Amino acid sequence: MELDYARIDPELSPLLDVFPPLEVSREGLAEVREVIAQSRDVVKPDGLIEDIRTLKTEEAEVPLYVYRKSHRANQPALLWIHGGGYVMGSPEDQRAIDFAVEGDITVVSVDYRLAPEHPFPAGLNDCYAALGWMIDNAEELGIDPNRLAIGGASAGGGLAAGLALKNRAEANHPLCFQLLLYPMIDNLHNTESGQITNHPIWTRASSFNAWEMYLDGEPGADASPYAAASRADNLSGLPPAYICVGVEDLFRDEDIDYAKRLMAAAVPCELAIFPGVFHAAEVFLPDTVISRRMNRSISRALFDALA
Repeated sequence: MELDYARIDPELSPLLDVFPPLEVSREGLAEVREVIAQSRDVVKPDGLIEDIRTLKTEEAEVPLYVYRKSHRANQPALLWIHGGGYVMGSPEDQRAIDFAVEGDITVVSVDYRLAPEHPFPAGLNDCYAALGWMIDNAEELGIDPNRLAIGGASAGGGLAAGLALKNRAEANHPLCFQLLLYPMIDNLHNTESGQITNHPIWTRASSFNAWEMYLDGEPGADASPYAAASRADNLSGLPPAYICVGVEDLFRDEDIDYAKRLMAAAVPCELAIFPGVFHAAEVFLPDTVISRRMNRSISRALFDALA
């Protein structure tokens, strides 16, 4: 199946002329990482407070980027997990910075280990350790452990969903929210949108290659639900969630299905679906009408949950 590009929002279409779909593979990953790094343009506003910590675990030393606007006491907090298909990306993430400044909250952005050098569960273990660090150091950080959310975009959303499942099974820290932006949660893509081969930015082929690197093989339906949250049998008892996705995103149907399953498990879940939007379009073109609407929806969901 192929996507009819006429379905894409006309304000977003110009990007497709200058930013072709990523071609992710083991052989070409270094080149793709370089392209993404060169295209990154992070704006740090005046007054941003940035503190880089190093969390030492039994497995690794994990850098944590702590962003905030002020030192006011007892702040709500967000553990932010960047995207990048589990194989690339940076904790110096514009959305993490914007959340901290716009909401006057503490955001901890975790520099988790990437596949294929460090396949699952390395990255998830780093995120889980970061969550525990935030809980254990809440007083020193000046955050309210009862107003702590987790979230991420794309693979970061997948890690956040897996983290919510792992946390429920182990420490069960009292998370108040999970912010899942077009999360990458299904290694099978066995949905209608998952059959389309020519999605902008993130294609079916690249996604399968990224999953293979992250899972260090192709376990199929036997993949751990902590890696691919769609494989989880039981979603009860998870934190309230917000899930958003574009209609023209490879992940559309798997994300809609996950939201429906959360609702069926009595987990409060808001689902927002944006017409004409492809994967991460609101990041690349934030000033379009549909992108502004999508970003307002995301911010409002987070700040209301942390209020």
